[in-house]
Amino acid sequence: MGAFKAYDFRGIFGQDFDLDTVYKFGYFLPSLLKTDKVLVGRDMRTTSPQMFEALSRGITDAGADVYDMGLTTTPMVYYFTAQHHFDASVMITASHNPKDHNGLKVSTTNALPVGFDSGLGELERRVKEEPVTPAATKGCVIPHEVKDEYLAFQAHYHHDLSNLNIVMDCSNGMAAILVKDIFGNDPTYLFDTLDGTFPNHEANPLELENVLPLSEKVRETHADIGVIFDGDADRVMFVDEHGDFIPPDLMIAVLGHYFIKEKNYIGKVIQDIRTSKSVSEYIAKMGREVEIWRVGRAYAALKLREIDGAFGGEFAGHYYFRDFFYSDSAMIAAQVLLHVFSDMKRQGISVSQLIRQIKQYANSGEINFTIQDKKGAMEAVREHFCAIEEPTTLMDFDGYRIEFRDWWFNIRPSNTEPYLRLLMEARTPEMLQEKLREMEAVLNPYQ
Repeated sequence: MGAFKAYDFRGIFGQDFDLDTVYKFGYFLPSLLKTDKVLVGRDMRTTSPQMFEALSRGITDAGADVYDMGLTTTPMVYYFTAQHHFDASVMITASHNPKDHNGLKVSTTNALPVGFDSGLGELERRVKEEPVTPAATKGCVIPHEVKDEYLAFQAHYHHDLSNLNIVMDCSNGMAAILVKDIFGNDPTYLFDTLDGTFPNHEANPLELENVLPLSEKVRETHADIGVIFDGDADRVMFVDEHGDFIPPDLMIAVLGHYFIKEKNYIGKVIQDIRTSKSVSEYIAKMGREVEIWRVGRAYAALKLREIDGAFGGEFAGHYYFRDFFYSDSAMIAAQVLLHVFSDMKRQGISVSQLIRQIKQYANSGEINFTIQDKKGAMEAVREHFCAIEEPTTLMDFDGYRIEFRDWWFNIRPSNTEPYLRLLMEARTPEMLQEKLREMEAVLNPYQ
């Protein structure tokens, strides 16, 4: 069984992990994070109640108390971990993964993420090697209802969106518990009931087939914009008025209209190493600098806190905010972005028109190459292209991001699969195709 990952604990329920592992996870967590109380939330997956029972039994057998948030979004757990001063929290979710998956996301003081290098690796060792000795005095499970408090916080980002025709797809996920309280009854809602079997589509908006119902409804209703959340509502993505999917990284630039132009937030903007160069160039025009960093919340949230950045985002649709304990919130992102698009509509600028102003490069999207010798292949790529043209920038974390005058690429190894992941941009579609062919020629001997 192998559910301990770089960022969280996740896998196929009953195959990659079982309830005994979840129990031991709960038992060893309080001592690992040196606390006697653990905040726990869960999503709507069919296995989440069983996992909550096993996890809570482990935590209480360790002598610690469980503060039970019930059904919740992942960002709600982040918020109350920090706001209510918990040193440990767990969200039971597999986020955007298929219905037979589940998992555990752990945070510590100030909602800082706990990844494999910052605690999960040691927790795995204890789960596998150390005995369980239940405490003489067990902890309690204490209800911790916080929805009203969370809605009061979210109201700080409320704006008049009455000029927008919005379609909103909740993916039968946890966004459904909040959207009508936040956005009211004006949007056209799709799949806004909780259903962990995902009867309409999987809760992964990065897979374009899952966005098709939203795109169709946007075109059918002549909407201005479509919004779609993933399963645990920590990610949000959009389609324009034509139903065309908007690359999530470009929304980092759109956020600049609110946090930089409207609110004049000082500080750098975070983007991950896969993010379009269009974003940094657009943000630079607003007078701010972009900090490029590693992929994943375990890195992005820490980096944003370290540099006290204003906000940030990732290629995968996570958006991070200084005002949200440097964590990601799909609801804040959705409210702010819709506010920007509402303002733009008043100026006669549609969603697609604003995106065209931002997007200056042809983009390949993420391409996976099945390669065993990932390190050798990456070195071959670096040597080949750097010998032909002098790079303007070379970054060597999360693989390589190598920028040239008119094009760039990021090539990075998968942590869990025999894949090299490639993303490339160029000034023109023709140049992009030429460079992709050249890249494939370099990688072919390694496949």
